[in-house]
Amino acid sequence: MKIDNLNYRTIWPVAEGVEIIDQTRLPHVFATLKLTTLQHAERAIREMQVRGAPLIGVTAAYGMALAMRESATDAALAEACRVLLAARPTAVNLRWGVERMRTVLLPLEQKQRALAAWQLAAAIADEDVAINAAIGTHGCELIRAIHQQKNATVNILTHCNAGWLATVDWGTALAPVYSAFAEGIPLHIWVDETRPRNQGAGLTAWELGQQGIPHTVIVDNAGGHLMQHGMVDLVIVGCDRVTAQGDACNKIGTYLKALAAHDNQLPFYVALPTPTIDWTLQDGVQEIPIEQRDATEVTHISGFCEDGEVRTVRLTPPGSLAANYAFDVTPARLITGLITERGVVAATNMAILKEAT
Repeated sequence: MKIDNLNYRTIWPVAEGVEIIDQTRLPHVFATLKLTTLQHAERAIREMQVRGAPLIGVTAAYGMALAMRESATDAALAEACRVLLAARPTAVNLRWGVERMRTVLLPLEQKQRALAAWQLAAAIADEDVAINAAIGTHGCELIRAIHQQKNATVNILTHCNAGWLATVDWGTALAPVYSAFAEGIPLHIWVDETRPRNQGAGLTAWELGQQGIPHTVIVDNAGGHLMQHGMVDLVIVGCDRVTAQGDACNKIGTYLKALAAHDNQLPFYVALPTPTIDWTLQDGVQEIPIEQRDATEVTHISGFCEDGEVRTVRLTPPGSLAANYAFDVTPARLITGLITERGVVAATNMAILKEAT
């Protein structure tokens, strides 16, 4: 994707290690950050300098490569896996990336591990780009069909950021948007602000603006109102984990959008690469661990001031407690379909097994 008309990925290798776009500074400041150690990679994941399930998985793979450059012993390999797996509990791509690296590296001689780790991490990054481009192709078919039916602008609502900033490139939920826009289909995107970290208002709006795609930022609770008044044609969201039965875990507030879409007979799609499917889980509500983040994300907010500085202010009374559940689970019964790199499939166990394995 482009930033000021220059092509970028969200993570790329450099001589000292890897470089990332520091997403904690967007949309006000575009800055990159070098990761040169395992600890740098772990902190980037934990502090959400990188975020989005696919990008977390790729960053973890590069974190393993950074660790192997320092020490390639069995003990160092085990410690790297432990450190990275503890960084974020919900996104299954993190575990997938770490386990894939461990499976390949463990049988190798120690002297072979560093080079193999870098090669595999780079291959995983390239695979992510290809997967997301394919998601875009399949999802574009849905958007094209709506445009052909109504012969007018297609209005799409999305939640959080599942664009190219959440992946290595293209994105998941926004990949169909980028494909359709490139095809010349007239689009308008409703962008949920996505409290408490405002990834929609800050990240999705920023990247859509960089690509020149018409969009409007709305408060999280406005989606149902727009649906009731015929201002939304479909909803496309990303996810951090999907169970074998089709339940989807995504940023908090996604479930409410699915309920509103269901009540208004609107299609609700979840876009994901197949590594995001967790075959070990059946009931998403009961089994997916939901990360609870620092309460200050709820009680405080940061913004760009007129003097050019980014400042943080408190929103709540000092004595008020705050809960910060980062994700919720949308049951499969509310999902119209899953947009994967292999096609659009029903959110059922049989359909997922047939198309995604």
